[in-house]
Amino acid sequence: MTGSASEVELTVEELDSRHHDRAGFDCGVDALNRYLKTLAGQHRAKGIATSFVLIDANQPTTILGFYSLSAAALAFDRLSEADRKGLPAYPIPAVRIGRLATSTSSRGQGLGELLLQNAIKRILLARTTLGVYAIVAEAKDAAAESFYSKYGFRLCDTETRQLYLPLGAG
Repeated sequence: MTGSASEVELTVEELDSRHHDRAGFDCGVDALNRYLKTLAGQHRAKGIATSFVLIDANQPTTILGFYSLSAAALAFDRLSEADRKGLPAYPIPAVRIGRLATSTSSRGQGLGELLLQNAIKRILLARTTLGVYAIVAEAKDAAAESFYSKYGFRLCDTETRQLYLPLGAG
């Protein structure tokens, strides 16, 4: 989205703890707020996960939403019968969207979808140099499960809220 100076110009950047206002972010979920404010930078430094933030270029320190990515493996038996065809019977390479949230002040603007699209594009780019069969997400509640399901993610089983999205042939 681009336009005049008064229009919103959204962009996604890697979280920079020195630049982005983590303390001012509130998505309404304490665990997600706490992750962004206290753990995201540490996880990046330790190679555990990398977080990306959605900002308006006109207010570059204000975080409108974020997601984190990390390497993952999906147990072969967690895939549907149809998805197992042609795959080796050992853990399948994946990328985990560990957290995805938008600020309460920006709800209803489609920013969650924009973040998910950005994450998928980033993962597909990584796939050019790294084996990745699927994207894995852990839905924290029924609303998150519904969000991911709307974009083609499949439940691993009926007991958990772990979902996956096969990326298809590379």
